Amino acid sequence: MEAKSNQSEYDQVKADLQALREDVAKLTKSVVDGQKSNISNLRDEIRRESREALDHVRQRGDEALNQARDAGSKAVHSVEDRIEERPFLSIIIMFLAGLLVGKMLDR
Repeated sequence: MEAKSNQSEYDQVKADLQALREDVAKLTKSVVDGQKSNISNLRDEIRRESREALDHVRQRGDEALNQARDAGSKAVHSVEDRIEERPFLSIIIMFLAGLLVGKMLDR
């Protein structure tokens, strides 16, 4: 009778170990699936934030380019206005600047 009892205890321990293995496998699968989901969410969040940062930089770049264009246009109009006001003086200044650049390039 003791052998029968030992056999049934052995079978019970064996069944408990099998159930424990199955529970550990389920738990491991659940943790892995959760981590995959977290990684996927993080990847999506990084992509979204990267796109937002790129859009922000592009917008800032466009604004800076427009400001530079406006400043360049104003400078050109200002120079044109000054040349129109004093054309003879402008020609003399350009002639002298050309001589100066020529002397510098001769060196």
